[in-house]
Amino acid sequence: MFHRQLSRHTWLYTEMVTTGALLHGDVARHLDFDAAEQPVALQLGGSEPADLAAAAKLGERWGYVEVNLNCGCPSERVQRGAFGACLMAEPELVADCVKAMRDAVSIPVTVKHRIGIDTIEHYDFVRDFVGTVADAGCETFIVHARNAILKGLSPKENREIPPLRYEVAYQLKQEFPHLEILINGGIVTHDEMDVHLAHVDGVMIGREAYHQPYVLAEMDRRFYTAQTPVPSRLDVELAMQRYIGDLVEKGGYMGAVTRHMLGLHRGIHGGRGWRRVLSDARRMHAVRTRAAVDAMFEEARAHLLPGGAPSLAAA
Repeated sequence: MFHRQLSRHTWLYTEMVTTGALLHGDVARHLDFDAAEQPVALQLGGSEPADLAAAAKLGERWGYVEVNLNCGCPSERVQRGAFGACLMAEPELVADCVKAMRDAVSIPVTVKHRIGIDTIEHYDFVRDFVGTVADAGCETFIVHARNAILKGLSPKENREIPPLRYEVAYQLKQEFPHLEILINGGIVTHDEMDVHLAHVDGVMIGREAYHQPYVLAEMDRRFYTAQTPVPSRLDVELAMQRYIGDLVEKGGYMGAVTRHMLGLHRGIHGGRGWRRVLSDARRMHAVRTRAAVDAMFEEARAHLLPGGAPSLAAA
């Protein structure tokens, strides 16, 4: 919901949800979302075709517009479940998974993957993976342009240490021009996105959208030719303040939302003080009313400008 205040058109993806969590857990907790958040894609983790098909059906039933199979996560926990990046070594199995999901749902089924695993760095490996999975009907591939090191690196290190090789994603697009190829990994600025879009069909950003979320604010005008005004940071904050007010009046926890908003004023004078107020878990556990939410936000905004930022009532 926070990112939707910044961009109406950028596609949003869930965190990876395992098939086990959906088939044996609380489905609503994992899948429920507000229609205002659309378009949203559901990213699944799993390696059993029947289970993935059942999970994809749930995703379609809950209103997701795409199902994405994660073949890029390198964590040991995911490897123990025999899915994520280690699936790249089994392209025929991934093809079976894709076919099972495509047979089960009418929404697109896509795959997110790395360009190699461990010391396998030759282009033929990822080319054959994409070709095999495409033969099963997958038309969209999101390419994290790094190898996944399955042993010896943490997930965080796997997002930073293996070198980026964007040219591999470019080569995939050249070899498979009929496929939609998106690129992911280390992309920060709009100008960088423009460079990549000269070679591939789309760009996915992850960490930058989380740590510097205001990067999304100009997306609609720059990449989707939207004529709507670029939202200000204050516009976004006030919209989320209303949303959180509704949440706490229904018994929700304010910090469950604000912890994902802490990058909104990053780099802005007073941003550190703003973050300090809105990351005070002890105080937020006591927030039970809309008035208390408004008071915390107004206290936080007071750090941004000498005279304090406008209040919700004034806006």
